[in-house]
Amino acid sequence: AHAGITCTACHAITHVNSTQGNADYTIEEPLHYPFAYSTNALLRFVNRQLVKAKPDFHKRTFLKPLHTTAEFCSTCHKVSLPHELNHYKDFLRGQNHYDTYLLSGVSGHGARSFYYPEQAQSNCAGCHMPLQASADFGANYFDPANPRTRFIHDHLFPAANTGIAHLRGEPEIVRRHQEFLKDSLRVDIFGVKEGGAVDGRLVAPIRPNLPLLKRGQTYLLEVVLRTLTLGHPFTEGTADSNEVWVDARLTDGERVVGRSGGLGPHGEVDPWSHFVNVYMLDRDGNRIDRRNPQDIFTPLYNHQIPPGAGQVVHFQFTVPDDQAGPLDVEVALQYRKFDTIYLNYVYGTNYTSGAPFQVTNGLPITTIAADRVRFPVEGMAGAPEGETQLSGVPEWQRWNDYGIGLLLEGDKGSEKGELIQAAEAFSRVEHLGRPDGPLNLARVYLKEGRLDEATAALQRATRFEPAAPRWTLAWLNGLVNKQNGHLDRAIADFRSVLEDRYPELDRRGFDFSKDYEVINELGQTYFERAKMDRRQPDRQRDWLRLASAEFEKTLALDSENVTAHYNLALIHAQLGDETKAAEHRRLHERYRRDDNARDRAIAIARRRDPAADHAAQAIVIYPLQRAGAHGLVSGIDARGARP
Repeated sequence: AHAGITCTACHAITHVNSTQGNADYTIEEPLHYPFAYSTNALLRFVNRQLVKAKPDFHKRTFLKPLHTTAEFCSTCHKVSLPHELNHYKDFLRGQNHYDTYLLSGVSGHGARSFYYPEQAQSNCAGCHMPLQASADFGANYFDPANPRTRFIHDHLFPAANTGIAHLRGEPEIVRRHQEFLKDSLRVDIFGVKEGGAVDGRLVAPIRPNLPLLKRGQTYLLEVVLRTLTLGHPFTEGTADSNEVWVDARLTDGERVVGRSGGLGPHGEVDPWSHFVNVYMLDRDGNRIDRRNPQDIFTPLYNHQIPPGAGQVVHFQFTVPDDQAGPLDVEVALQYRKFDTIYLNYVYGTNYTSGAPFQVTNGLPITTIAADRVRFPVEGMAGAPEGETQLSGVPEWQRWNDYGIGLLLEGDKGSEKGELIQAAEAFSRVEHLGRPDGPLNLARVYLKEGRLDEATAALQRATRFEPAAPRWTLAWLNGLVNKQNGHLDRAIADFRSVLEDRYPELDRRGFDFSKDYEVINELGQTYFERAKMDRRQPDRQRDWLRLASAEFEKTLALDSENVTAHYNLALIHAQLGDETKAAEHRRLHERYRRDDNARDRAIAIARRRDPAADHAAQAIVIYPLQRAGAHGLVSGIDARGARP
């Protein structure tokens, strides 16, 4: 336990028993060469020479095919909390890197992503264990492009924990983590809306052209965050202790006239900032803020960003009445491990939540990505230097990322206006000659129930060169056909996603047969098809058996899948197998989310924490000139005017 997770801990695992996580593996004490545990220097030297002379035994013992799979990583990076721990429910989901990776476009298994890499990333190690040049005896010639250099896989597992390395006094390790994080996302100051409201007139994309701001007028700054190199949501893992926020600064020369995301006197982030996190609660509405997963009950909000997707952050500001020069806007995505509350629990004296801070947070802050713009102001003397287009980001992609962010915001139950604006963004993408435009328009129309328009958009997406991804077209066509009642066509579409093979899939390493969301849709369509043959019992049973087989495929990939268990309970009841139906009803009840229990905790949290209540709104506008904001010069009123 004091040694932590050593080499032997991972390399002594012999079997991955399932993808349920929670350490569902088999581990055995490895067979070692003689003198492996000797404290004698000479005998340790003999041991090393034996390993070098006969390395095959060492390799067979410590390196197995399972170590190259994502399923191996799932054993620890997929977590559920049993009743013995949470004293509430038999099953609560904790972190889950595995399924989010499996269903992403990055893995090559998710058929429903917005973006896809040129080549699928077949496992977690491809990113988190990058090749590192080494003269170690076990190094190998892994890189065909560099045949004279030997490499090992980096066992630092660079990712995000800069805090522990800093506390241990290891600045080089902190730097390597920061290098890994840098540019894993993108920040794009995309546009401004007149009037400071979400339904104001949008001027975008800004750069190379810039709008001329007017004194005394209020604007909404539209900032897009986009995940680039991640195969799972950002931020994943211990999302309760990952402190990620957007730091926005509005300046007039040296003077700060607008701020969100500033730091307080103890290094604490302004609680009214936009945090890219999950705000998790216990059953009494308290935030999970001290690494206490046993108390997890329900999220107040979830601001994580899926892989290959965007998020829109709205900042409101007013141009000061006496503004004489241009206004500079800088927006940065900041990361720190750990937040100030947690650090006070660790180092404070009997610190309790809500009490004044006793300890200042000096942990390193990493800027993952940033963007800046200089806006000219009407009536100012001279003109600012022109800005250039974001390097390497084409205009269609900026519109597409903006639309994706609005679409996902609409997924959270916001007013219909976000979906309308998403449709407008995707229409611009189509106008710019990209199939992503009509493809994503179809997603919007499906959400709104506009099936004829979704069909037309999907037809247009096939006419581009190159056309939209064949697998995503089949997925969306299947959804449209299913909702229109064309079940046989929907079945053909979903089977096409799961079963078709063609050169592009092989070249890029894609295999969508593991996308269990598509499998579930196929199973549900078979189930619906069975209802059409009530007068032909034998044929109806055939459809039911086909549906059952699909949901069993899902359970082979995700044994805790509530959709599969729910439908299997219904199917087995119709097939007359009450024993199996009862078992799946029991498992559905075990794994399903408790929607009723969350209301009390959320109501308490929203009354207790006004900043979190604000961030939990369907559409959130962050004022850059809020009185009392950390880092904002006093004397700037709500209109941005200076006394």
